Amino acid sequence: MRSIKVGTGIMLAAALTASSAVGALAQDDATRIAFFASSAQNGYNQAIWEGVQEVAAAAGVEAEIFDGQFNPEVELANIEDAVASGNFDGFVLLANDTVGIASSVEEAFNDHGIPTVTTLFPIGSDLSTIEPQVDGIIASVGAPPAPGAILEAEKVVEFCADKDPCNVVIMIGQLFNPFDNVRLEAFNEVLAEHDNIDIVSTVEGGYFRDTSLTVMTDVLQANPQIDAVLSNADQHLSGAEIAILDADRDLEAMYLIGGGATKEAVQAIRDGRWDATYANFPRTMGVEAAKILLANLAGEDHPSSINMDTFLDIGPIVTTQDLLDNPDFEGEWEG
Repeated sequence: MRSIKVGTGIMLAAALTASSAVGALAQDDATRIAFFASSAQNGYNQAIWEGVQEVAAAAGVEAEIFDGQFNPEVELANIEDAVASGNFDGFVLLANDTVGIASSVEEAFNDHGIPTVTTLFPIGSDLSTIEPQVDGIIASVGAPPAPGAILEAEKVVEFCADKDPCNVVIMIGQLFNPFDNVRLEAFNEVLAEHDNIDIVSTVEGGYFRDTSLTVMTDVLQANPQIDAVLSNADQHLSGAEIAILDADRDLEAMYLIGGGATKEAVQAIRDGRWDATYANFPRTMGVEAAKILLANLAGEDHPSSINMDTFLDIGPIVTTQDLLDNPDFEGEWEG
């Protein structure tokens, strides 16, 4: 477990500092919140944490981060430890196991009165909605996993329209994650509707560039022709790109689509090396989740969900044309 205390001094935009919830909690120096990262070393989690820190600092409250190490059991233990400590008033959560962790969230609320805001995905058995479905979840800030995956796969279908066969590699995150299984199912269902598309390999990139480099190297050795790489994470494409170039394959001829809208992905699309990414905005997600949590603790009204697919003006799929139309757009995190 890694804990980091946040002090004052990091100020938010005027919209945040004007929040009545922030103002109310600024008078309570005993208020403490925790962010449970699925992995504190992961860039996406770090961006959410930055957003949480900003809101906490503006409110004059303390925040701590707990490292889930991409391990559902570790994350579950972190929540149990935080509850047992009696030191926290509310939680922000990015879950590894969105189903298995539900009982701990319920217990934190029902037995100890600790509310939770979940980020990225909902907590519970129904991953088709971000509306709260578990006692203790006061709001969800994110998006269901299937719609974005469907949009990504449809982009591959468009690219493959004039290719027969069109050989596609799927690079998924970690299949012990319920949400990655939903994404993979969505990828397969969309691609299966088109006889010209062959899924030649499905591999796990684990949300790490080096892992993705290794598995993509193996895929290229086994398959002389790859036309498209469909991935849910930009980190995967970073590794895949290196493997493709090392294998002396024609990167420009391939269609590459990732997920996350990292700074690296945005630049790669602008450079013409990649084609698209499914946009995520983790820093904004962290800001909105923390604002909701503090509003709840202050007894203020707040939304029960924020769908990040429609929250900002760009996305959810970011292409070359989108970046031409939005020349100042930058990703919110580094993958």
